[in-house]
Amino acid sequence: MNIKATIERVPGGMMIVPLLLGAIIHTLFPDAADTFGSFTGALLTGALPILAVFYVCMGATIDFRATPYILKKGGALLATKVGIAALTGVIAARFLGDGMISGGLFAGLSVLAIVAAMNDTNGGLYMALMGQFGKKEDVGAYSIMSLESGPFFTMVTLGVAGLAAFPWQTLVGAILPLVVGMILGNLDKDLRDFLGKAVPVMVPFFSFALGAGLDLNNVWKAGLLGVLLGVAVVLITGTALWTVDRLTGGNGVAGLAAASTAGNAAGVPAAVAAANSVYAPVAPAATALVASSVIVTAILVPIVTAWWAKRVGAGR
Repeated sequence: MNIKATIERVPGGMMIVPLLLGAIIHTLFPDAADTFGSFTGALLTGALPILAVFYVCMGATIDFRATPYILKKGGALLATKVGIAALTGVIAARFLGDGMISGGLFAGLSVLAIVAAMNDTNGGLYMALMGQFGKKEDVGAYSIMSLESGPFFTMVTLGVAGLAAFPWQTLVGAILPLVVGMILGNLDKDLRDFLGKAVPVMVPFFSFALGAGLDLNNVWKAGLLGVLLGVAVVLITGTALWTVDRLTGGNGVAGLAAASTAGNAAGVPAAVAAANSVYAPVAPAATALVASSVIVTAILVPIVTAWWAKRVGAGR
């Protein structure tokens, strides 16, 4: 049976399919975690511990000895992606505060959902696209861009917007697993290879646990809004990233390839809510919206990137 291949045919499948499976189980059997307890209960409710391990492993893949080009390209794209998410979050905060819209087409929309969707690039998608349409240095730029991963920049953005005060210990705690991974990976290449292999393996597990906290009776409401959020991510961040890529000597392809939402971004709302309970009521809806954005951007970004690459004669 080609289970893995079948799942991967779905855009963001290794994140989306387990998340939906967890959501179906929770919707049909809401007391499953309490009923079975033990390891089964831990798997259904253990998103945060799994995410912590995930960030350590991802951090191990980041090389401190990146070339100047990688630093320049990756730094420019990282600063732009995070900066645009922060600017959009600050503007949205004027209208939404720390809550969410409760009715109408935009029901469930929150600053948390917007920032989480825009902050983090789908690394696998970016590297695959740049492997086809860019050069190896552009692929390597993701080693810098991967610093987006996790809830740290989202927490900083919410703090800048005046929506939440996160103690410095919480901010440090959010990025510490990633930093520990970076240190370990740079001290020992074998350890980097060892931990790096676990990154894709962890995605379906934390996605399943996140899904097990969702009720599909509410998730379906995020459908159209999730599509709109995904389109907005591509349009807003894509325009900014394309511009910066061109200004830094690129042809715009790398910028467009980075205009997506990472699968692990679906874990950010839960992590933020764990750090500040103010966001607990909006986290489930935000998770559903970000998950929808993952799918939409995974479809749109390759189309837009391939179209532009053809126009500028990039790729092979």
